[in-house]
Amino acid sequence: MSNSLFRRLVSNRWGDDSDESSVRTDGGTVTESSAAGATATQSDRSWRDSEFVRSLPFWLPPALLMGLFVYGAIGWNAIISLTEWEGFGSPDYGNLDVSMYARMLSDPSFVAAARNTVVLLVVFTVVSLVVGLLIAILIDRGIRFENTLRTIYLLPMSLSFVVTAIFWAWMYNPEIGLVNVVLRGIGLDFLTTAWISNPQTKLGAVIFALMWQFSGYCMVVYLAGLRAIPTDQFEAARIDGASTVRMYWRVIIPQLRASTMSAAVVLMVFALKAFDFLYVMFGDTPGPAADILATMMFRQAFSNSNWAYGAAIATVLFGLALVVIGPYLYVQYKRGDL
Repeated sequence: MSNSLFRRLVSNRWGDDSDESSVRTDGGTVTESSAAGATATQSDRSWRDSEFVRSLPFWLPPALLMGLFVYGAIGWNAIISLTEWEGFGSPDYGNLDVSMYARMLSDPSFVAAARNTVVLLVVFTVVSLVVGLLIAILIDRGIRFENTLRTIYLLPMSLSFVVTAIFWAWMYNPEIGLVNVVLRGIGLDFLTTAWISNPQTKLGAVIFALMWQFSGYCMVVYLAGLRAIPTDQFEAARIDGASTVRMYWRVIIPQLRASTMSAAVVLMVFALKAFDFLYVMFGDTPGPAADILATMMFRQAFSNSNWAYGAAIATVLFGLALVVIGPYLYVQYKRGDL
């Protein structure tokens, strides 16, 4: 019996495979360590060739930039709001507290700005949705010049807040503004007023102008939702004897829930971003009747050099944005759309 055969029998007898070699197809042998090294090399190569690694150059730089300039700036703003920094020197990060937030609760200007922000948010969103839905229903019923009217209604959405503010500042002019000119022309002189100077009409004038700009967007969203509803549901409601109003109220409008939610979120976000419109129309001091959190934040930080107080107001405004967007994202996630 040869020595190699004897060693193999002993290894099989006592279960010792440490010296056993693997036979290659070319007659040679390869050790287990070499096979493990080859497997590790293949694993490393497959990891380097994975889609995740190959996609890094495309998404990693934007992610780093966004993390630094967006989320990093949000975090730094929140930290500044816990200081008493007034814009001179460096902030004192050694004594963080919530004194600025306590100051907000006792500040009548903040209470008025918060109230105006909520009113603007709710009234502007609801009115824009209702007007957009009515226009969408009229266009969906096949009125004449449908494409022309749809373009006209959507056109204000393409304008910036700056252009809209300049346009409506002229429209609301008490002497030559189109609003008062039309009221005088139809004999309603008692309704004419200084729309953006009168504290009683100032916020309403702002809401109406913003509604004029964004109701066309709601119309497009609702029109897409109406066109997606099968026509047999309209026919079934008519066969059951439902009137037009009852058909839309009980059958059609409930199916526009997704369109309403998506349009409402966009409108509320734009309402929170209405700083441009108010700043162009009133400057950074719109007065208690039309002041919102965005203009107050700008005024405290840049005009009054109360940077910590302005940062605290900005943090509250960011929290409002999360309250608006958070439920929508959660619903979309539960539906599997995210």
